[in-house]
Amino acid sequence: MADDRTMRRIRHLSDALEGSPRSDCSTPLQRQGCRADELHEAPNKVVTADEAVARIKDGSIVTVAGFVGSGPSDSLFKALRQRYDSTSTPRNLSIIFLASVGNSKGAGLDVLATEGLVEAVTYGWIGSCPKLGRMVLENKIRAHNLPLGVLSHMMRDIAAKRIGPITKTGLGTFVDPREKGGKRNSRTTEDVVSLMTLNGEEYLHYKAGIEGSRGPPRRIDVALLRGTTADLAGNVSFEREVLYLDQLHQAMAARNSGGLVIVQVERVVDRHSLPSRAVHLHASLVDLIVVAEAADHPQSYAPGAYDGALSGEVRAPLHAIARLPMNERKIIAHRAFLEIDTLHCLVNLGVGIPEGVAVLKASHGRDNPAGATATLTTEAGVFGGIPAGGLRFGSGYNCEALVPTASMIDFYSGGGVDVCVLGMAEVDGAGNVNVHNFGTRAPGCGGFIDISQSSKKCVFVGTFTSGGLKVSIQGGKLVILQEGRTRKFIKAVVEKTFAAALSQGRPVLYVTERAVFRPLVGEGRLELVEVAPGVDIARDVLAHMDFEPVVRHVKLMDPRIFQA
Repeated sequence: MADDRTMRRIRHLSDALEGSPRSDCSTPLQRQGCRADELHEAPNKVVTADEAVARIKDGSIVTVAGFVGSGPSDSLFKALRQRYDSTSTPRNLSIIFLASVGNSKGAGLDVLATEGLVEAVTYGWIGSCPKLGRMVLENKIRAHNLPLGVLSHMMRDIAAKRIGPITKTGLGTFVDPREKGGKRNSRTTEDVVSLMTLNGEEYLHYKAGIEGSRGPPRRIDVALLRGTTADLAGNVSFEREVLYLDQLHQAMAARNSGGLVIVQVERVVDRHSLPSRAVHLHASLVDLIVVAEAADHPQSYAPGAYDGALSGEVRAPLHAIARLPMNERKIIAHRAFLEIDTLHCLVNLGVGIPEGVAVLKASHGRDNPAGATATLTTEAGVFGGIPAGGLRFGSGYNCEALVPTASMIDFYSGGGVDVCVLGMAEVDGAGNVNVHNFGTRAPGCGGFIDISQSSKKCVFVGTFTSGGLKVSIQGGKLVILQEGRTRKFIKAVVEKTFAAALSQGRPVLYVTERAVFRPLVGEGRLELVEVAPGVDIARDVLAHMDFEPVVRHVKLMDPRIFQA
């Protein structure tokens, strides 16, 4: 039984709660159930989106949450744009994000894509926000593209007031200061990456912060974040979110910079009513809470309603995952899946064709028992389950564990990934790969550099040509019905996202629907090692390359790949 002292404390707390100002709304305070003025009557941190963004000053360095199409803070983005349109303030913001959150149709961060409001961006990937991407390509704003994992660690270093990541990640690529240093246009002149030599080895130092329009770097003025539930004190839980990302470090970075932390949520509950283990952002890190309307707080921009299998609320049956249609993308994904050839591998899958490997693990495990035992992961922080694709990329169905992005990057950087399967837009005769800047598109490197430079085995995948390629499978053989307009195997890539010369003897493969290559690092050349059944090497392969690979002992690709 409790002693008298404990009972007196309980009665004191009870009396204090009964005497404290309260809303008349029930607990939890739902979006639809409480008026804003009722919430504001209590001494709490809940404000409207308009009130929150009014605190953002000209020239602020702003970090935002979200990943590809998941976890947008639309209430905050819309309010910020509306304030700028009506008052011409705040101006000249510098925005930092790991991966743009958007739907490629104007939503998400693209709402902020206007001259005057945004002056600079530093990002890992910008592909889901083409308007913002065009501003970079058209030299309208300053821009640095840095490895996603490096940016993740940089945010942690800003919070800790450290000098920034010192790492081998990025050596030999376009972020190396001997190349472009991550600068994306002529307007961008600030050097944020420098070359260092430690114990006789080369490293890159990434400065912890970016130059804004005012003041020194190494600070965050504003963090625009997102959670599920907040209590009136400002504690925030993430129970319906699909990822943690780096929101804890973003909040800490802003807090330790003397900045402002604004968190958008879907509901509010009474003070200190959240279980302590559910709280991801403590109230001491949060300045303002904005309760969003349902339409401005989607789980993701992907079609469909909230999916509890992505947030970990429920587990979806694997048979609900649609099988891949038999086409060039499935052929490539199936060949890559066979490279997961060791029991209980840790695997990372990139965006696009690599996403098909996750589906094949569920549907074709019989073809590769070792692959069936693999644990699939995402750089965003997912362990296990089936990584999601499209606008849900980065999250996962039935995931077994969720960690902050910076922690996953720690694991990746130390060699935790046994096999990575990543896309390729261009490959040159030395085996260098470009995925961040090609044609009229420059989506950025994302986590590609972090992953490809640290994984024990790299499998790069893509169609042999692009732009109109059509193939069919006839009698277990590949038939090229129409060749693509654009060659992918070219003399020299525009810029390097993967530097083959630094692959350090690790197994590396380049897999297409008709041919498989490997690099001869000592010779600086590619070797053709496999072709699909039915493919003529001279007609279907060599005739569509800008360089001549080594052709010695060429095998046929596994015939199981060409079966439904």
